[in-house]
Amino acid sequence: MTRVVVGEFLKGEKNPKIIGGGESETQGMRRGYVVETLPAVISVKNAIAMAEKSSGVKIKRAFISVGGISLRGELSSGSAIISKADGEVTSLDINKALQDCEDNLNLSNKKIIQVFHISSRLDGKEVLGRLEGMRGTKLEVKAFFVTYSIQHLEDLIEVVAKAGVETIDVIASPVALSQITLSEKQKIVGVALVNIGHQTTSLCVFENGLPISLQTFSIGGTDITNDIALGFKIPLEMAERFKLGNIEENFSKKKLDEITEARLSDIFELIENHFKKIKRNELLPAGIVFVGGSANIARLEELSKSVLKLPSILGTTDIFGNLKTKLRDSSWFTALGLIISSRDANGYSEGLFINLLKDLKNTLKSSIKQLMP
Repeated sequence: MTRVVVGEFLKGEKNPKIIGGGESETQGMRRGYVVETLPAVISVKNAIAMAEKSSGVKIKRAFISVGGISLRGELSSGSAIISKADGEVTSLDINKALQDCEDNLNLSNKKIIQVFHISSRLDGKEVLGRLEGMRGTKLEVKAFFVTYSIQHLEDLIEVVAKAGVETIDVIASPVALSQITLSEKQKIVGVALVNIGHQTTSLCVFENGLPISLQTFSIGGTDITNDIALGFKIPLEMAERFKLGNIEENFSKKKLDEITEARLSDIFELIENHFKKIKRNELLPAGIVFVGGSANIARLEELSKSVLKLPSILGTTDIFGNLKTKLRDSSWFTALGLIISSRDANGYSEGLFINLLKDLKNTLKSSIKQLMP
């Protein structure tokens, strides 16, 4: 589904107020990228029209989230020699070290959409907190880069533009999700956020408050629905209801569980292999938080705990006190998370649309949308 959420930032209020939302069945996209422009544009226009009607706001500019199979995260290290004669570290030195991190990446056909400064060492000693003002000779930094296919990104932005909306900035969907589903404590001690979407599943690991790993798999809720439809020889609409536990009496629940668990096991295997790759298997104290349109599958948490040997819960949010029942479903969480992301400039790239971002004022209404199936 294509989803649009409109939020209003009020002076003196900690959290924004949700004043409208709209959704439309996503057409013209596959596994998070555009395959047909016109149907995708129509999907965005329909969702925007619904959001404008419910909010009373004309949507002209928006933050968009990106996901899909080309969304990746990469850690990189870099260094810089302190430029001032007295050895005082300045923002210029930090930017030079971060640029060195970027230069050490292989960015063939990829665009950096967000950057997170993970850690720093000055003359070999770890520095916690602010670097500016300290003195030394050599600065070493580690940074996490969120990247996306240049072609896919350009196609998405073109779809948004043809729908009559200017893109303010682009946020990775797992980062937007984390804004409203994960607590600071979870992100500090170590947690994995898993979004089981329509056609893809994303996995983002956080430690010390920042993302350290991001991977997207080309398997999602649709694969489970298709398996159920084939297993029971039933229409897809009925299979979708079965997937969420609404099975009819004359069908075998045991068979449904077997079909569902088989496909979930495939997802868990991909997650476990990635945990092993980054040396975090069974080593995330805050466990796994599941969100997305297919996160409500019966026994998901139980199976996850059994296979991955980590605490597992379904993601919720209590940031927005005025949410309508529909918006409380986790399939809306990415769009909702964009509203919080729009308030917090940390992690934005200094490329695509940063100049437009600087023009935003908290007292203005900002429209947010999600373009993921």
